[in-house]
Amino acid sequence: MSDAANLQTLEADIEQLWASRESLSPADSAARATITQAVDLLDSGQARVAEIVDGGVSVNTWLKHAILLFFRVSEMHTTELGPFEFVDKVPLKSDFAAAGVRVVPGASARYGSYLEPGVVLMPSYVNIGARVGSGSMVDTWATVGSCAQIGRNVHLAGGVGIGGVLEPPEASPVIVEDDVFVGSRCMIVNGARVGAGSKLGAGLIFSSTIPVIDAESGDVLYRGYPVEQLAEQCDYLEVAYLLRSGDLPDSRQRACFAAAIGRQAALHEQMVKLYEGFRRDARPMAVMVGVVGALSAFDHAAGEFNAPEQRQLRFEQVIAMLKRVL
Repeated sequence: MSDAANLQTLEADIEQLWASRESLSPADSAARATITQAVDLLDSGQARVAEIVDGGVSVNTWLKHAILLFFRVSEMHTTELGPFEFVDKVPLKSDFAAAGVRVVPGASARYGSYLEPGVVLMPSYVNIGARVGSGSMVDTWATVGSCAQIGRNVHLAGGVGIGGVLEPPEASPVIVEDDVFVGSRCMIVNGARVGAGSKLGAGLIFSSTIPVIDAESGDVLYRGYPVEQLAEQCDYLEVAYLLRSGDLPDSRQRACFAAAIGRQAALHEQMVKLYEGFRRDARPMAVMVGVVGALSAFDHAAGEFNAPEQRQLRFEQVIAMLKRVL
C-alpha cells in the first residue's frame, strides 16, 4: 500500500474515532495507538496542521481531531528534570541535537510539534501541533501556540505571543510566513496571517478580525482578502465561513457548511409579530438590529457555550436566522 493510501486510511480511522470520541478513554489501547500514529506525523514533520495552497490556507482538520483525541486518551504522568517536575498528558520533545535544533536551557517544546533543522529556541515554549521553520528563532519568553505555523527565517522577539487555535478544528491557525520579524511583546492571535517579509513593530496586537491596509496599493484587506473581492466574488455563506474559520471554504467545505446552515433555517412564528410591531417607516438598520437582538429570546438554550459543538451549533443557528431575517 502506498504512503498516500496509508495516509488516507489513517485519516479515515481518526475521523471514525472522532465521531465516537465521547466513548473513548485512556483504556482504549487500540485507539490510542492509532491516534499516536497521527500525532507522530506532526512530531516528525511528515504532516502539518495547515499550509498555504494557491494563496489560501488549507487546514487538515483530521490532524486537529487527532490532537484533541490525544488529550482524551492520554493519562497524566510526571516528568522529572533535575530539580524540576512536570505533570502533563503530553511529553516533551527530545533528541534536539540529532534534529539539528539549538535549545537554550529554559526552553521546551511539546511532543507533536515540529522544529526544522536550524531552529533556535531561547527560553521559550512551543505547543503541540505547531511548526517552526528552519533558520527561525523563538526568542526569550516567546510562545508559539498550538497548531501555529511559523515560516523560515522568522524572528519572534522577546515576549512575543503566538496564539493557539485548536478549536474549532476547522478554524485556521495563526500563520507567520517566511522572512518575518515580529517585534518584542507582539500578540498575534485568532488565526491571523502575517505575510512573507513583514516587519511588525514592538507591542503590536494583531488578530484575524483586524483589517489591514496594504501600504503599497492602499487596499483594505480583511483576513488577507481585499474587501472588494469579498463583496463582489463571495456570497453570504462564504463570508460567514470566513468569519468563523479564518479562511474562505473550498467546494467541499462550502457544501458541508451550507448543509449545516440549511438544517437550522427555521424561524419561530412569533418573529412575524415582532416585525409587525415596527413602524412602517422605521429605518431598515434599526429593524434589523432589533430583530437580531431578539433572536436569543426564542431559544432558551442559546446561552450554552461550554463545548465546542455547542458553540458551533449556535453559530450555525445565528447565520441561518440572519439569512432569513435579512
